[in-house]
Order: sequence, then C-alpha cells, then structure tokens
Amino acid sequence: MTESESPKPYHHGHLREQLLAAGEQALGEMPVEQVSLREIARRAGVSHAAPKHHFPSLGHLLGEVAARGYTRFAGALAAAADAAPDQSPQSRLLAMGRAYLRFAESNAAAYQLMFGQREPMVMTPNLITASYAAWSQLLEAVTAIVGSARAQGAALHVWSSVHGLSTLKLSGRVPPEMPGHNLEEQMLQMMLAGLENQ
Repeated sequence: MTESESPKPYHHGHLREQLLAAGEQALGEMPVEQVSLREIARRAGVSHAAPKHHFPSLGHLLGEVAARGYTRFAGALAAAADAAPDQSPQSRLLAMGRAYLRFAESNAAAYQLMFGQREPMVMTPNLITASYAAWSQLLEAVTAIVGSARAQGAALHVWSSVHGLSTLKLSGRVPPEMPGHNLEEQMLQMMLAGLENQ
C-alpha cells in the first residue's frame, strides 16, 4: 500500500463536531435518503470508518444534527422574545413567531430534518431533551396569554400554524399573489387574535 493509498486517520481534533457539521452540510445539498456515513466522512476529510467511533449509525448522527438544530432554534426564539419591544406576553409570542419563520428559512436543512422525515434518524437522548425544551418554551409563552387550563391545545395550535406556513414557504406552495412579509404578519396577528378571543 502506497502512502497515497493508506487510510486516513480517524482521530483528529473535534472530530465529532466536524462530522455533525459535515452531516448538516450534506443534508443541505442532497435528499436525506442519499446521505450516508461514508459521504459525511468524505466531507469531514476522514476515513469512512471514523464516524463509527462517535456515532453507532447514520441515524444516531442525524439525531444529533437535529438536536443541534433544536438547540439553535430554541435559542433564536428566546433571543427574539427577550428583544420584544414591550415584553408583554403577546409581544413576546409574536416575536417568537417571527423568529420561527426566519429560522426555518435560514436553516432549511436542519429544520426539515427536525420536523420532517424520521427515517433513519434515531431519537437520541439529546434530541429528545432538545425538542422537549423547545416545546416547553412555546408552552410557557402561550400559558402567559391563555392560562394553564388551555395552554396545551393553544400551544399546539400556535406551533401548527407557524410550522404550516414555514413548510408551505420552504416547499414553494404559498400562492404567488400573496406578499411574503405581509402574509406572515397577518397570519401571526390572526393567530394571536384567535388565542385571545377563545
């Protein structure tokens, strides 16, 4: 075996993070069913066996990519709520809704993995924790408006509404005659009015 044919070393600094970044990059450039550990290893510049030292399967790696997405997602929602102008529960929720739409558009690959196809993704402990934290954050924001008795259903309604618009936008299914920014604001205001009028 020549030097050029020798396998690449699997161990180098921050390999786990590099593999996760390579996985997210691959998801942004190809359908999830075409992503493989071998492809991720190639993008990370390591041997095809190297990912196994950190992830038992492709599904585990994808689960961790999704968990990182949820962590960034929750951080974006929290930052937006904390920057809301008057800090009323209504203003905070609207700010979170806007941040949700921005996150989906700016992090399409991670977002679609987080909320889309589950196979072969594994629900790793980190993914379960991160996704529940995002739900709890939304539940808390909605509870401040409608009270605890109606919070669960109201939070699911809010999440479904904003997720539905995000999905329509990502798939190019929003009718072309509907202006994007005004549509988003109208939908968010209608969503809030629905919560307050129930």
